This record gives sequence, structure tokens and C-alpha cells, in this order.
Amino acid sequence: MPHWLSILIIILVIYISISVALYYLQDYLLFKPEKLDKDFQFAYENQDTKEYYMETRDGAKINGLLFKSKNQPKGIVLYLKGNSKSIKGWGKFAVDFTRHDYSVFMVDYRGFGKSTGRRSQKAIKRDLQEVYNKLKERTPEEHIILYGRSLGSGFAAKLASINNPRLLILDAPYYSLTKVTGRYMPFMPLSLLMKYPLPTYKWLKYVQCPIHIIHGTHDKLIPYKSSIKLSQVNAKRTKLHTVIGGGHKNLNNFESYHSMLDDILNTEPKSIDLETTSINVIHSSKKNKAKA
Repeated sequence: MPHWLSILIIILVIYISISVALYYLQDYLLFKPEKLDKDFQFAYENQDTKEYYMETRDGAKINGLLFKSKNQPKGIVLYLKGNSKSIKGWGKFAVDFTRHDYSVFMVDYRGFGKSTGRRSQKAIKRDLQEVYNKLKERTPEEHIILYGRSLGSGFAAKLASINNPRLLILDAPYYSLTKVTGRYMPFMPLSLLMKYPLPTYKWLKYVQCPIHIIHGTHDKLIPYKSSIKLSQVNAKRTKLHTVIGGGHKNLNNFESYHSMLDDILNTEPKSIDLETTSINVIHSSKKNKAKA
């Protein structure tokens, strides 16, 4: 056997081995869950909470936590968190909405916190739709806001594409999870290997409600340019909010983030009479300029 062929076979074997390992290990690489004992008691300072369980059709139990507005709620925010920890830690962000008189409902994905069940993209999407359906039983859709943070942004976009919430807010979203992973493994056939492709851009096309995208310019995990691309998918319904200097995990430390959230939650969109603007003004070319 020629030497070059032996080298080629070795490279091919290594490539296939890495591909197989990536396929079976991606759950461990992508998800960083924190498991909680079933008797764990949630406690948050100055927050009124109520714990819920939802049993799914395949016998899994999805654990959720409702953060109640102190005043008559304007609506409810379904907050879909990132890929790490549990709602034990994510619950601290509920105050950013309850202070605006919105209740907040957070859930742990399968295998996170107290939630059980075998995890898959299909199963998580189905679970979240069932959660959304439960919320609709108590709150009209025009008062439901979907908020997706990082990993949760894809699932939030999917929910918004097949339902009719009041708003969709995406915090540090990805164009697709395949694209994000491709930055670190550019030579792998990720379109074939990814169990969680989460093509946010495909789902955004079908969203009918206003879309707000919030992203930091210094995000090293999911680049800011991914939100620029996403903002162009459904441009007429989308507004991009830029947190100058914001990273992936620290947007809540920026005053500008809270100002943006205040505007999104409390400002009613205004229609513009384009006939009174300069939108149709035609600039004269050099050839048409009047001669002196």
C-alpha cells in the first residue's frame, strides 16, 4: 500500500472518529445543567413565587416557577433561559420584568433543575408549546411576551412562529446553533451531526408579532453580527438594540440594557405617516443640476 494512501486512511479514520464522538457527546458539550433535589425550596428576596410541575405525554416532569407581579399584572413573560445552571440561579433576572408589573414564568428544560425526561430538540419544543398552552388558559396571547436568552432564543423564536404572542424578545441570539458551533469546528459536517441545529433564522420568517433583538458588541461566544443578520430576516417587524461594550453574560450590568427593556415593555409602537417624511425624496444627480 502506498505511503500516501496509508496516511489518507489514518486521517479519514480520525475524522470519522471525531464525527462519531461529536454526535454522541454533543449533549454534554452543549448543555451544562444544574440538578436540584425534588425537595429543594426556591427562595428569592422580595419576590413572590409559586412552583409548578407539568407532566408531559411521555411521562417527563417539567418544573417551572412563577414570579408574581406585586401589582395587577400587565401580562406575563415566558422566560426561556440559557444552556447552563437551573432556574435557581436564573430567577434573579425576573425582577427586570416584575418591576414593570409583568409576571414571569421560568422553566427548566429536561434534565435541568427538577425537570426530568430524555432531552431532544423535538421534546423541548413540544414541552415549551405545552407550557405556552397552559399560560394561554389564564392569560390572553396579546398579554404574553416571549423572552429567549442565548440558547433559549431559538426556542422562543420557534414558539413565536406558531403562536401569536404580544412580543418576541431575543437576548444574545444565534443565527443557528449549527453556525455557532461551526466557528469552532469549521471542517466538520455539522449539518449532518447536530442534534440541536436550532435554525432561529428559519423560524423568524413566520413571526407575526414585533421582534426585539438585544445584543452586546463584545459578545465573544455569539458574535454581534449574528443579530445583525437575524434583524434582516423579518426586517419590517424587527428592531435591533445594541448594548455597546456588552458581552454574552453581563448585559444586565449595563444601564443601557435596562433602558432598552423599559422602552420595549412600556412604549406602545406608533405608526408613522411616511408621506410626511423624506422617504420618497429624490436627490438630484449632477447632470440635472441647474447651470450657474
